[in-house]
Amino acid sequence: MERDNYTDGDRSASSEAEFHVFFEQHHRQLARLAYLLTNDHDAADDITADAFTAAWRHWARVRQVDNPLAYMRRTVANMATSRLRRIMRERRGLGMLGNMAETNSVDTDVPAVVDVRAALMSLPARKRECVVLRYAFDLSEHETARTLGISVGTVKSQTSKGAGELERLL
Repeated sequence: MERDNYTDGDRSASSEAEFHVFFEQHHRQLARLAYLLTNDHDAADDITADAFTAAWRHWARVRQVDNPLAYMRRTVANMATSRLRRIMRERRGLGMLGNMAETNSVDTDVPAVVDVRAALMSLPARKRECVVLRYAFDLSEHETARTLGISVGTVKSQTSKGAGELERLL
């Protein structure tokens, strides 16, 4: 089997074992985060795989950060945001061409109980990220701020606004 050219050089067996343990401990949680941010199982799987692939390529650096899990949460959040932006650009482009296959509308067949995932997806990305990390993952304001690379004050305001919007929707 041919070895890949890694950015961080050769890996030791202990480094590989350490990454494997990290992967096993955190894969499910990061996949859940990706799903809650995208509402798409396939996209969540792809984002999680891409995030772990990037971490593997740069594992020597990733393992040295203060909190590798927070680093990976931020990576997943960034990848989810990038994916959603790409989809929106594609839809706008298709719309301009008049080839939009389906319209973006609110479901007309509203069930008695509103789906929380649908409500989450209606929030802007930053509010959704803050709400998901704070409530679904029970991160502190500081951990959420560090994960998203924003201030604690922004986490507080975005979480409060997002929770308020969810309350109105639900």
